[in-house]
Amino acid sequence: MQKQKNALTTKEYIIPFMLITSLFFLWGFARAILDVLNKHFQDALNIGITQSALIQVTTYMGYFLMAIPAGKFIIKYGYRRGVVFGLTLFALGAFLFYPCTGMEAQTAFYGFVGCLFIIACGLAFLETSANPYSTQLGPAETATSRLNLSQSFNGMGSFLAPLIVGGFLFTESENGKQADISIPYLVMGGIVVVIAIIFSLVKLPNIITNEQEEAANSNNSEGDTSIKKLLKNKMFTLGLISLLAYEVSEISINSYFVNFTTDMGWLQNSTASYILSLGLVVFMLGRFIGSGLMMVMRAERMLWLCATGCVVCLGMLMVTARLDGGENGVLSKLSLAFLIGNYLFESIMFPTIFSLALKGLGEQTKTGSSLLMMTPVGGCGFLLVAWMADKTDPLTPFLIPLIGFAIVWYYAKKLLAKK
Repeated sequence: MQKQKNALTTKEYIIPFMLITSLFFLWGFARAILDVLNKHFQDALNIGITQSALIQVTTYMGYFLMAIPAGKFIIKYGYRRGVVFGLTLFALGAFLFYPCTGMEAQTAFYGFVGCLFIIACGLAFLETSANPYSTQLGPAETATSRLNLSQSFNGMGSFLAPLIVGGFLFTESENGKQADISIPYLVMGGIVVVIAIIFSLVKLPNIITNEQEEAANSNNSEGDTSIKKLLKNKMFTLGLISLLAYEVSEISINSYFVNFTTDMGWLQNSTASYILSLGLVVFMLGRFIGSGLMMVMRAERMLWLCATGCVVCLGMLMVTARLDGGENGVLSKLSLAFLIGNYLFESIMFPTIFSLALKGLGEQTKTGSSLLMMTPVGGCGFLLVAWMADKTDPLTPFLIPLIGFAIVWYYAKKLLAKK
């Protein structure tokens, strides 16, 4: 019995777990493309970082606006239909890239932004479905480790996107050619359609917790699942704030990476895209390692250690890069090493905060998941980072993610004190 409790999942859930985990790869790939689209549009359309940040703002506003409707849809129709509907929106947004390529440059930019908004709405459905569902496909004791393993494949998609799409866009541009941005999205759209068909045919287990059964038999179910009551849970609310802070930090760093390293004179566009992929490989490996470590270490302590690592890495990045002064010497290489090191420490944060915030919510889990899936709106924080980069210098914007990781550190410290 003890062995089964410590297992990552059980035999009956292996296939559903594998199918759900495939979705993590998809949205990791889709979101990571944004990190190279910023620089591509700046060069192709001769626009500044602040204007190109509209890509992040529009995309992550899609999460914010669709998270609650997605949660209500899933509560009513279940995880499988939520996944299929999300995949359908994803495919629609991807295919609409093709007609946008025939428009005049500035019009095409806003057309692409609209497509990304549709894709983001689809991703909100996928993430609202898959994140809590993954935590339930096995013993409760290994829920955090299980979600970290699923999120590892999200990291795999994240590192492949700048490697493949960034390599394609920047190599074409550096060779004097006009890269067709619709090509990677048309390929993605086709893959997503196939996956949607698979999910429409399979039957996923409908998991109901003991708390949900009690709520279904009571007269206060509606009140128990209200957002207002959920936000009165102080640790959940702190977890929500912490996850938002993490999203601001993670998305800002990824989106700013190519601009930062090229503006500092360290790398060329295509090389920066490949180094970003290296950072995301470290990110992916960090999730695999973290998933294993949390089988023997408390998730709360792991989160605290990793938050400490992020604060140290970003602090040292700002110090060493400032001392280097853009001379591209030994200190610049050390600065880049600290930036890559940050990817290792931040890797476990999203799934760990997500599962810890949902812990013990019972019948409020789906509503809590919906609120947590609004946090990618933190990607809009890149607008502030972009503005600071345009108005100050390349290093000052790193104050934003540094503060974000400090908030995560505080949340982890409170969790440890609560035990």
